[in-house]
Amino acid sequence: MSIYDLKVPRPDGTELSLDEFRGKVMIIVNTATGCGFTPQYKELEEMYEKYHDKGLEIIDIPCNQFAGQTPGTDDEIHQFCTLKYNTKFPQMKKSDVNGEGQLPLFSFLKSEKGFAGFGKGPKALAMNTLLSKIDKDYKNNPDIKWNFTKFVVDRSGNVAARFEPTNSMKELDKLVGELIGE
Repeated sequence: MSIYDLKVPRPDGTELSLDEFRGKVMIIVNTATGCGFTPQYKELEEMYEKYHDKGLEIIDIPCNQFAGQTPGTDDEIHQFCTLKYNTKFPQMKKSDVNGEGQLPLFSFLKSEKGFAGFGKGPKALAMNTLLSKIDKDYKNNPDIKWNFTKFVVDRSGNVAARFEPTNSMKELDKLVGELIGE
């Protein structure tokens, strides 16, 4: 199976085939509107504006599985993102990224790049503390741990990297730039 075989539901009920993005660099991210990491929308939009014409696509998949931090409807989520962060990249239907109802896309992504830790720093420490209370075995499974987990897919369809919400957005930008050919 290839990432290009997968589809993602749009808010209007149609499906986006990832085959449409063959030959492009993709960032696939599960997002939330009421999370401490929500300001990452600003940096994602900046990357989109910087690299979109050179081949970057961002696939935003809102998810309400983490502390109920995305309670709105698809329309409310879209309005929030476009008004507060002026996002222009496509937003998909609010969906699950873990568990029985998870999108097949996230099963695929997690099988390609498992969890490798939150890194260092205060946010990483806070996430480790929070997750150890929710799932004692969180370090040993590939599940998405929180909002704004980002997967980067190269132009050949390979999952190049997984960035946890605590990872540096500058490092994400650097990798995307390299994959774009900057």
